[in-house]
Amino acid sequence: MTLTPARQGCLDALPLFIPALPFAFVFGVVVAEAGIPQWLGWSSSPIIFGGAIQVTLFTLIGEGASVAAAVSAALIVGARHMLYSVTLAPKFQNQPGWFRWIGSYVLIDQVFVLSQIKPIDEPVAFRRYFLSAGFTFWALWMTCTALGVVLGPAIPPEWGVEFAAPVLFISLMMAASDRRDKLAAAGLAMIITYLSAGLPNRVGILIAVISTVVVMMLLRKPRS
Repeated sequence: MTLTPARQGCLDALPLFIPALPFAFVFGVVVAEAGIPQWLGWSSSPIIFGGAIQVTLFTLIGEGASVAAAVSAALIVGARHMLYSVTLAPKFQNQPGWFRWIGSYVLIDQVFVLSQIKPIDEPVAFRRYFLSAGFTFWALWMTCTALGVVLGPAIPPEWGVEFAAPVLFISLMMAASDRRDKLAAAGLAMIITYLSAGLPNRVGILIAVISTVVVMMLLRKPRS
């Protein structure tokens, strides 16, 4: 039985959400430690829809950073989406305007990975697959972060759920890195981030993203 792009998107999204499940509880712990009301912390999920950005924002607020500094650091963490945009720009150019807005909203790490390991060239099929996968993640993230802000603070510290974030991103990188240029870009980003880790407000991440975007654009530039 051949599945439609929409159904395939839903099914492909489910296994990739499993590593994100403990991350939702990490988010709940961060909200509790920051002293933020549960409803306010959860409301960042539909507004921002980016786990790493949400965790960075509330972690820094909980540590006493100013709102401006916390927001700036969160934006730097989210700067990796610049690389996603460069990669997906050719496919988005063939889509209607409404999809460019909605598709950008659900462009998270897992959806980007699926767009790379399950390439679909036909515009309508790509749109249905992309939105189906994106909103499957959206619905699961809304539900699990709601549970996270309620149940997360009750998780014993010895469980070590804080390791969920690096495990999640490493698994996504391994899934998406199917070509040498992607592996080179990932390696470059890790090296630059490591070397610039001492810079304030996590600006090293921004430097790594910009450098990687430039390298990827040069690698993808057609040769005359």
